[in-house]
Amino acid sequence: MEENELIEKITKEVLSKLEKMNLTKESGTGTKQSSSSASLSATELAGYIDHTLLKPGATENQFEQLCQEALNYKFMSVCVNSSWVPYVAKKLRGSSVKVCSVVGFPLGEMDTRSKAFETRNAIANGAHEIDMVINTSALKSGNLKLVEEDIRAIKRACRSTTILKVIIETSLLTDEEKVIACELSKKAGADFVKTSTGFTGAGATVEDVALMRRVVGPKLGVKASGGIRDYKTAVAMIHAGANRIGAGGSVAIVSGSTAKGNY
Repeated sequence: MEENELIEKITKEVLSKLEKMNLTKESGTGTKQSSSSASLSATELAGYIDHTLLKPGATENQFEQLCQEALNYKFMSVCVNSSWVPYVAKKLRGSSVKVCSVVGFPLGEMDTRSKAFETRNAIANGAHEIDMVINTSALKSGNLKLVEEDIRAIKRACRSTTILKVIIETSLLTDEEKVIACELSKKAGADFVKTSTGFTGAGATVEDVALMRRVVGPKLGVKASGGIRDYKTAVAMIHAGANRIGAGGSVAIVSGSTAKGNY
């Protein structure tokens, strides 16, 4: 299929899905929120969280603290830039806390081969999960083939046990583009779609999480990330369909308080 035909085909599918979603929302038959998640304990909520430190200039002492907090609170993973993966993997060795590395972060605009190399290197150094940034410029330019192949190449660079999350950077996309990004991520074999890097001035919203969940269905994961700094917001994201939360202020979140995070 020619690229223009592919774009036209996916666009028609997107518009059809959005129309159905809007009809579902208006008729009140959309996905209902789970009442059980309204009373998540600190331990339960911790199991959703990727404890994150991605800001430039962070010191070794901060990464040591990050790992110790993850061990103390039993967060799902520690998420760091790839250069810090060896350090974090060593600190978490023997624990149940996973090591997550971002790839192509935060812009996603580099050559696919660079992303694939970074992925393989991060996994070799101890990463269990990869959060890659989508090529937003390619998506907005209508180059869907490049977007899909970019994701697929990173999936090929992963091991069979590696979880791949695709950051679609929702704040830069229209609803139609968000749906296309989710569809391409599914098609390329991703395990999760993720809202944001947290570096574009806007983060996760309940509306985006709900849209992403409706598009990917129950089989793929949805990660809400960026701007989540308190218990109430985290639980709202889970209500909307997230099954992973990315946050720097994770300790404040599980303790029910608010604080500035590490994004």
